Amino acid sequence: MAIPARGAPPEEHDTPRQPLARKPATAPRSRTSRSVTRVAKPAVFIAALLPLAWILWRLFSDQLGAEPIEKVQQETGDWALRFLAISLAVTPLRRLSGWNELIKFRRLLGLYAFFYASLHLVNYIAVDNFFAFGDIVEDVAKHLYITVGMASFLLLLPLALTSTKGWIKRLGGKRWNRLHRLVYLAAIGGTVHYLWAVKKDITNPLIYAAVFALLLGYRAWLALGPRLRGARSAA
Repeated sequence: MAIPARGAPPEEHDTPRQPLARKPATAPRSRTSRSVTRVAKPAVFIAALLPLAWILWRLFSDQLGAEPIEKVQQETGDWALRFLAISLAVTPLRRLSGWNELIKFRRLLGLYAFFYASLHLVNYIAVDNFFAFGDIVEDVAKHLYITVGMASFLLLLPLALTSTKGWIKRLGGKRWNRLHRLVYLAAIGGTVHYLWAVKKDITNPLIYAAVFALLLGYRAWLALGPRLRGARSAA
């Protein structure tokens, strides 16, 4: 969801330190990676806005069908889950590719997940319900899928607010990392919200469920694998 902190677990570190003797050999590659990152980050920033531009273009050109509000609601929610999945995929992709600079995109991608989740919520409150907060509170209490969706958004809120370097220093690495593990619950909650919200075709929610299960399973394996192997060795 955000940039890695000092004192983070091994999988959260940026670039592992290399022995002094190997620095001359890796320096040119490191400079190239940093140059690529400087070009790629603005490109990713702009590309992440393209889904919003596409939604707005179709909205104002009457191409969203008979129920445009519902379509906007669905697509902003979809993109929130997509960016959440992409941000969680940064760590395994970094490990598999060896490109440590990938970690620098994680905060941006996580913030875009929050951005589209916010648009999803704003569309529901302002457009779908015209700020009728009494009706909204009743909806949250009555419909479990809305309750779960609202809770998932509230889990993302402190992660977005504490995504800066200043908050990492204030909280400390360990506490910051513990807080940002809430993203796992938000991913699960967002998927359940989608699954319970759809009425007929549950294909897309099940795809998200499979993707998040894979990503969270990978993290569980990273955390528990060494302990399990150590227990087997001791036995």
